[in-house]
Amino acid sequence: MSSSLPLTVLILAAGKGTRMKSTMAKVLHEVFYVPMIQHVLEAVLPLQPSRTLVVIGHQQEEVRKALHGFPVDYVTQEKQLGTGHAVLAAEQTLTGTEGTVMIVCGDTPLIRATTLQEMFDSHCARSASLTLMTTQLENPCNYGRILMAPNGAVAGIVEEKDATPEQKTIREINAGIYCVKKEFLFEALHQVGTDNSQGEVYLTDIVSLAVAAGLRVERFVTPKAQDVLGVNSRVELAAAHREIQSRRNIELMLQGVSMHSPETISVSTGTTIGRDTLLMASVQIHGLSRIGKSCRIEPGVILHDCVLGDNVHVGAYSYLKDCTVPSETVIGPFSQDFAAERP
Repeated sequence: MSSSLPLTVLILAAGKGTRMKSTMAKVLHEVFYVPMIQHVLEAVLPLQPSRTLVVIGHQQEEVRKALHGFPVDYVTQEKQLGTGHAVLAAEQTLTGTEGTVMIVCGDTPLIRATTLQEMFDSHCARSASLTLMTTQLENPCNYGRILMAPNGAVAGIVEEKDATPEQKTIREINAGIYCVKKEFLFEALHQVGTDNSQGEVYLTDIVSLAVAAGLRVERFVTPKAQDVLGVNSRVELAAAHREIQSRRNIELMLQGVSMHSPETISVSTGTTIGRDTLLMASVQIHGLSRIGKSCRIEPGVILHDCVLGDNVHVGAYSYLKDCTVPSETVIGPFSQDFAAERP
């Protein structure tokens, strides 16, 4: 972490996600084989926060199980009365804490650690009381719009359901990620009412309160709109999966792995693959597999927790699980098992 200011991260993960049309809490839906909230944590932890809190509520025990092993603490939002109310649930836990609170939503699995770090660095460099992340969208429907003063300063945020027709034409939207001075955050939230169409405590209202108090409010505008958008439907869930799959495959190709039709190939983040290995179309490699150098994996192969030596050739549409394959081995197509040494 490049700043000497203490950083606390607060991840909001208490909501139901009604638009998912599911009995499962939204943050538990899988994106690239893990609950989406795990992707958020993996983006947060490289910032080395002094503390990471997860606000839980709906299906809280299941959320705890999904995050088992992660260095997080929990606070409970007993009733889901808005994002501001969710943050207030952490007030007592953060008594005595100083510095910056970064607030991130648990349904933004595409957010990158580099983006969060740049935002925090900007917040500290500008000595801001509040920095909000924004981006531009061609179709800003369903997102809060950024209101600007004539002098180019931030004036506030208006939610879609409360926006006038003119305000709905604004393309700059609130990404729902904030860096806030801790002292101001809770002082402001206690001033926020519920006079809105939802009858909820809007976290966004702290922006206009900061402006009214003459505090320094900054925008961190990210050009990568896709990275900050939340997952609110099965359609967006599938899009997030494709994006993380693409990022993973690009990473592997840059390391020296060849792929035919990479959009059809899925390789878990726990897998390692040696240089000059070729993955053909529709290959799936799951779990903690290790693939050696100069291997040839033909179309439709599925490998789960397998260890392959160098120069292994696996024939098309084979399915191998929990096995070790020596170097130079050739496995015929449609193989369902491999009788060599088990790991």
